[in-house]
Amino acid sequence: MRLQNLVSQAKNQQEKPVIAVAEAGDQEVLESILKSYKEGLAHFILFGNDDKISDWLDRNADVPLDGIKVVPTDTASAALKAVKAVHDGDADILMKGLISTSALLKAVLNKEFGLRTGKVLSHVAAFEVEGFEKLIFITDAAMNIEPDLNQKVQIAQNAIDFAIRTGVDVPKVAVLAAVENVNPAMQATLDAASLTVMNLRNQIQDGIVEGPLALDNAISREAAAHKGITGNVAGNADILLVPNIETGNVLYKSLIYFARAKVGAVICGAKAPIVLTSRADSAESKYYSIALAVNSVITDY
Repeated sequence: MRLQNLVSQAKNQQEKPVIAVAEAGDQEVLESILKSYKEGLAHFILFGNDDKISDWLDRNADVPLDGIKVVPTDTASAALKAVKAVHDGDADILMKGLISTSALLKAVLNKEFGLRTGKVLSHVAAFEVEGFEKLIFITDAAMNIEPDLNQKVQIAQNAIDFAIRTGVDVPKVAVLAAVENVNPAMQATLDAASLTVMNLRNQIQDGIVEGPLALDNAISREAAAHKGITGNVAGNADILLVPNIETGNVLYKSLIYFARAKVGAVICGAKAPIVLTSRADSAESKYYSIALAVNSVITDY
């Protein structure tokens, strides 16, 4: 499985989902939007500076833009209007543009017209890494700072559900820690052991959860065999569940900058998928994130 496979799946849907973009007036954002639109992934409602957005589209688009609507909006209300468009059913997916994550999430959690469901919101990133035949999902690298056990249960379930929507039959979740043995002095190992048992008791469903596992034993069969670690997940993980945001952030950026991996990312747990990438992410990453979100919609998000 490659990210391009998910793009192909997204192209094949009969009805195009609509994506509401909060503060779309950014070149990388607009490049990803235009590419996605031209390839038939989605239609768009763009909230932001009308002159800036329309001028860019006029200079760069070489196709009719009937499926892209621009709504003049100041920065202060762009997130609110984009979230409300999803809440009211005018759009199916929310996307972050040139706006802070905190501003977008404040609108998402609005009590009147937000997108909260009562679930934990968590970030799921799908990486295409050279040398690996399948996508590697990482969670949570952007939302939950120091999740407790209950939050990790929901983070794991969000990631499993999302991976299934992208075509993974039975996602295998490796709960990462620095070591493979349970150590009472290391909370990450205690949580990992608890999550493993909770999965066996069907408190986490539709996937296989095992841990604690160090990164090498989670993704390398050779490393797992060398240490005598057995199981369904060791050396063959689909999902890497990190213990905290620092671990996730470093792993995420290491894959991008050291391994030159391709990535797309979505926030799960809301009433609709949220395309939330860093403002420094490339147009390509935003494009793949759109494809991921579209796949989650066309498979009954």
